[in-house]
Amino acid sequence: MTDLQAITVDQLKGVGPRLREKLNKYGVFTAQDLLFHLPLRYQDRTKITPIGALQLGVDAVIEGEVQVADIAFGKRRSLICKVQDGTGLVTLRFFHFSGAQKNQLAKGVRIRCYGEPRRGSAGLELYHPEYQLLDEQQAVELDDRLTPVYPSTDGIGQNVWRKLCQQALTLLDKHPVTELISQHELARFPLSDALRYLHQPPSKARLSLMREGLHPAQRRLAFEELLAHNLAMLKTREQTQARGAVPMAESRQLQNAFLKQLGFKLTDAQQRVSDEIAADLILPRPMLRLVQGDVGSGKTVVAGMAALQAIEQGFQVALMAPTEILAEQHYLNFSQWFDSLGIKVGWLVGKLKGKARQKALVEIASGEAQLVVGTHALFQDEVAYQRLGLAIIDEQHRFGVHQRLALTQKTRPEDGSPHQLVMTATPIPRTLAMTAYADLDTSIIDELPPGRTPVNTVVIDNARRAQIIERIAHVCAKGQQVYWVCTLIEESEALQAQAAEAAFEELKTALPQLQIALVHGRQKSQEKADIMTAFKAGETQLLVATTVIEVGVDVPNASLMVIENAERLGLSQLHQLRGRVGRGALESHCVLLYQSPLSRTGKERLRALRESTDGFYIAEKDLMLRGPGEVLGTRQTGLMQFRIADLQRDGDLLEDVKQVAGKVSADDNLSDALIQRWLGDRTDYAVV
Repeated sequence: MTDLQAITVDQLKGVGPRLREKLNKYGVFTAQDLLFHLPLRYQDRTKITPIGALQLGVDAVIEGEVQVADIAFGKRRSLICKVQDGTGLVTLRFFHFSGAQKNQLAKGVRIRCYGEPRRGSAGLELYHPEYQLLDEQQAVELDDRLTPVYPSTDGIGQNVWRKLCQQALTLLDKHPVTELISQHELARFPLSDALRYLHQPPSKARLSLMREGLHPAQRRLAFEELLAHNLAMLKTREQTQARGAVPMAESRQLQNAFLKQLGFKLTDAQQRVSDEIAADLILPRPMLRLVQGDVGSGKTVVAGMAALQAIEQGFQVALMAPTEILAEQHYLNFSQWFDSLGIKVGWLVGKLKGKARQKALVEIASGEAQLVVGTHALFQDEVAYQRLGLAIIDEQHRFGVHQRLALTQKTRPEDGSPHQLVMTATPIPRTLAMTAYADLDTSIIDELPPGRTPVNTVVIDNARRAQIIERIAHVCAKGQQVYWVCTLIEESEALQAQAAEAAFEELKTALPQLQIALVHGRQKSQEKADIMTAFKAGETQLLVATTVIEVGVDVPNASLMVIENAERLGLSQLHQLRGRVGRGALESHCVLLYQSPLSRTGKERLRALRESTDGFYIAEKDLMLRGPGEVLGTRQTGLMQFRIADLQRDGDLLEDVKQVAGKVSADDNLSDALIQRWLGDRTDYAVV
């Protein structure tokens, strides 16, 4: 442990119990933690801008003489202070002020302010600027360095961060931070120098380069941070595999019977991925494999092959899905496939109550249920497996880390860890996969089964809504079915339900001849399931839905999808929704309805979707437009909260990071020191 790690924040000047508690909650415990609490951006307070040269929205330091300070009464009471410097006049406005402050800003007083000019009722105004009164006899020096702006939380202001980080920098002079990497050319920039530069950039620093994150000091730290994350994932893999697993021999008797009854051959990609899984399962260490496959590529069949290998060797398999709709889809598929093979498929979700639940628990505990399909209910404390050997997790990015971990702890101690097969229909960009899933081996099903029809995607202004409704009538008259998807940017299920209900009423009025149903997240599970079953059976022609139908619904007769407010959704989610049509031989269309005017990003997003049906291209585009947290899903955003690294920008470093990680991981002390420096105790996200 270095000296800086030994110096706790409560040893620093100005840190009492309350501030220490806030800092600790934020993950800052030591002087070293402060050094690695890096600025988000910088303010240039090194020069004075004439008032006449102020630009809207551009932060600036001004200096001038107070002409008048008075209280203005309007919607909100405010203190306004007019300042002049000979080149122009600007208004300072304070909504929170005291009588003493008003008296302080008397006519003739010289003042220096820092703030962002905005357009106000009296021309350019600075709202709540930072300011200091100037003494005629004593000149006040301007800053000679750029001013850092730190990421913060409630109760810790910028001045507090600046003073604390300054103390940490002073300590750095006596206790340089230990250099932990030397195998990369970026390490030629000394770590202590990089930290000093980023906390206190000189006034001549190239701000444009720093805004882009391309300064050598930033690249030096980004490399080390990515390395620390990679090492944490490798350590997780090592710990999981150290527990061992029961090898599952490959006899293929059940698999051959399964393939024979399917009535179609696996695609080359499905066969390749199945072989990779089979080779993992025969080893005495847990399989940790991520299977990526675009919508409709046949991941479920591959999962079925893996399940049969485990079942044939006397093990149980748990298949966990994020929603009851998707879980039910899996249950129905596997029941249909496995019943004729004499395999009992169990079912456990939150809505299962009373005797039905008790019966399911007994079937699981006794081993009667050989494959158990369900939601997060599968890992609750009361659920005991007779001999769990394989955990299959579908749409894994929808689950929190602890949910996945809990399922893997359901094995018998003598069996070690279960084998883990993780599946996603949301293709993960390569840069993201190399970082977020460095502990998993990756397989890609990059081929669609024959008979799938590419979906034709069109982007249409909501002003042409009436034409789209006419088109729905035409499609349904031919005996085909339609989805109408309502989206809202808010996460509130209540608001989404309201939007869907409004669209449902509108479409019922416009299309009285059609059987129309409504499904949304606030309905009871059984009600949702019944509505989806009726739609799948063809009893309903038009289904109005929220994004609950994003995954798992397979209706080959649905040939048209209309997505309202498509500009509000991420590309990967739109691609997932679009995958609900084109699941049979019918020519299929997806209409993206947008509200004018579209932002530049909105146009780019919808254009990408119109031009491509390649999930990986779309995922890369989504990462570029929205960032990794959004692409992975809200539950996983903590995973990608880097302090300085950026996966899109620093993707070129990842190959080198991987190579260096391979060397560094052999040295436990070095590896642990890097992980501690950058992640502290935030390593549990890595567990799959």
